[in-house]
Amino acid sequence: MSFMEIEEVSNCESLPLLSLNHVSILCRSVWASARFYEEVLGFVLIKRPSSFKFNGAWLYNYGIGIHLIENPSLMDEYDSMDEIIRPINPKDNHISFQCTDVGLVKRRLQEMGMRYVTALVEDDGAKVDQVFFHDPDGYMIELCNCENIPIIPLASCPVFKPTSTTTFKKPSPLTGPITGPMAKCGFMENVMMESLSMDMLNFSF
Repeated sequence: MSFMEIEEVSNCESLPLLSLNHVSILCRSVWASARFYEEVLGFVLIKRPSSFKFNGAWLYNYGIGIHLIENPSLMDEYDSMDEIIRPINPKDNHISFQCTDVGLVKRRLQEMGMRYVTALVEDDGAKVDQVFFHDPDGYMIELCNCENIPIIPLASCPVFKPTSTTTFKKPSPLTGPITGPMAKCGFMENVMMESLSMDMLNFSF
């Protein structure tokens, strides 16, 4: 399935995006955060543009980058919270990584003495195991086997009916009515799953 074929089934013109490039994170200590992303998540330090006049670091792996920016103004805020154990809330903002073995993830985190919480997502018999933990600055990381639940755009399934918990009551004005190839449930799922398989993050320690 080519990008041209994907474009042809879209009812709206989107921006010419390719993929997630990087996530930028403010941190108290570039050294501590870089060490965490290297040793815990397996990222590798890469060359950073020499024109930058502020402390930071770039890391890369799994097809995405982590850009660390040292922010001294965070010191006072976090110093006053050093004795406070921040709860790990799966509903908080977080970065999620696909992994191949959630059990191994939990064992390694235990060996490192890291706090984490787990969650289980179920849908139509499919189950996704999630592990959540914090980086040195309290940003939350999720590792999961999310490929267990297929990616199915709502617009690709004509049988979809809004319920009392659905956040919208009519088709998006951007996508319009469900017609043509979009009306075939599973078509866009196959397109997106093929694209996803090309970029799947093979997480390993």
